[in-house]
Parts: sequence; structure tokens; C-alpha cells
Amino acid sequence: MLQELKRNISSVFIGKEHVVDLLLVSLLADGHVLLEDVPGTGKTLLAKTLAKSIGGQFSRIQFTPDVLPGDVTGMEYFNPKLGDFTMRLGPVVANVLLADEINRAMPRTQSSLLEAMEERQVTIEGRTTPLPRPFFVIATQNPIESQGTFPLPDAQLDRFLMTVPIGYPNAQEELEIIRRFRQHQPFEALEAVIDTSVICTLQEQVKTVHMTPVVEEYLIRLAQATRQHEYIEVGISPRGTLALMRAAQAFAFLQGRTYCTPQDMQTMLPYVWSHRLVLSMEGTLRVTKQEALNNIVTSVDVPVEIEGR
Repeated sequence: MLQELKRNISSVFIGKEHVVDLLLVSLLADGHVLLEDVPGTGKTLLAKTLAKSIGGQFSRIQFTPDVLPGDVTGMEYFNPKLGDFTMRLGPVVANVLLADEINRAMPRTQSSLLEAMEERQVTIEGRTTPLPRPFFVIATQNPIESQGTFPLPDAQLDRFLMTVPIGYPNAQEELEIIRRFRQHQPFEALEAVIDTSVICTLQEQVKTVHMTPVVEEYLIRLAQATRQHEYIEVGISPRGTLALMRAAQAFAFLQGRTYCTPQDMQTMLPYVWSHRLVLSMEGTLRVTKQEALNNIVTSVDVPVEIEGR
């Protein structure tokens, strides 16, 4: 089913198979993903293609500075016909939510997603409404644009399981793009190939992917190393440790395995931890976040044997 889902997405989003894999890992791990890159690289198209491929309810919020928190979560208003207050739920009540250009919204609007992303619920005027399952937020932002944008706070970034750069297509992929999109839009003919209930079942199966004590200890040593690095001011929190564990489980599951390896941790680590680190003032002058993480990966001993596989 997952291979069919990948083929369905690839019929519209050409190339970048690793990006599609990372998006599916985030979905299987019951997390959220932030897509970063320059305009025109297919961030929105990828999000819409995934949403259409799994069926369910899809919502899109085009974030701008004048979008208010109530426009996201919903609001309670007075209905003169009923003579009473009526609750109107916002677009956040969906299976897949596309938060397009999230860094264009004011900070208070960005924070309206915190409860939904972490607790899978929204609270309006003291009334709490659970969100449908699965609930998957795909946010996009342009990292090089500065005018009219507001940087995402650390608490908001921490709610995303992964930050994934799209990147430019290579020459062959770009040639295939112009040929495939010349006369028609493949997205319009796209149909769902998997049901949301199946996604929920797969998410539960991912949690059963085995992780030996040796691999668990390796994960803890990686997290501890980020808190002791000379150029890192704020290391990985326990939530970040759990996030890497879930991502590694989902990646192993996507590869058809029932157990995690240290290599799964290393593969997922740059995407799960890069947006959670805060470099010190000296660190920002000497290394990038990726270089700091690479240094940690090379400095922490990798287990040779995996017991109890």
C-alpha cells in the first residue's frame, strides 16, 4: 500500500524520491513536517498531492499578516436567527492541513496551531473539540525571504517532527516536468489510493517496530552530546529524543523492517534535530547546525552489534 501511495505521488511530483519518503515517514510517525525552499520548487503541489492520495478531509490556510487565530481554529459568534451563540470550527479541523507560507502570519496566529499540533484538539471559548485522525500538518515557508515574514518561534518549530528542504530538480527531472505538464495537469486526474483508517492502522504498527537496548542507548548518547557540545547553546529536549525515535521507527517500517538500526537514527537525525538546535553566539560564527550535527554523529561511537533483533 505504501509503495502504491509513493507511485501515486510520483505521478504528479516528479523526482525527489527521498523527499517523498521523508514526508511519508512524518505521516507514519504521526508527526508534522515543515517544507522549506525557494518559491516554485513544488512545496504546495507536494502537500496537495499527498492529501489527495490518502483521501480524507483536506484544508488549506494561506497565511498572511492579517490572518487571525480565529480564522485558523474557529470562533464562537452570536447567531441572531437562533438568538444564541454558535460555534464555527475553522479549517484546522481536517485530516491534512496545508499551512501555506506559515511564516507570513503574525506570531499570535502561528501560536494558534500549537494546541492542535501537539494535543490534536482545539479549544474555543472553553470548549474543547478533538481533531479527526489522522491529523497531519504540512507547513511551507521560504527561508530566504525576509520582507513580510515573521520567524517561527522555537516552541512552534519544536512541534514539527521534521524540516525538509525540497531542492532544485536535476536536468532530467526538470525535462520530465515540462513534458508532463505541457498539455495537462496530472494533479486533476489524481485519485486516492489509501484510506485514512488504513493510515491510522499503519501509525499504530509503526509504534511496534523493535528498538534494542543497544540502539536506545545510542539514541540517548546522541541527545546528550547535543547538550554538551561547545557550540550548541540549547541542545535537544526529551521531546526531540522521542521525535528521532519515532522517525527512526517509521523509516525502518517504510523500508520493510521490524527493527531499528543506528543507521536509521543517522539518516533521520539531520531532518529531525536541525530545527531544534540553538547555536551559541560563537557557534554561529564557526559552524552551521548541520556541521554541528555531523560532528556529533562522527564523535559518538556507533554500536557494532544489535542484540535481540
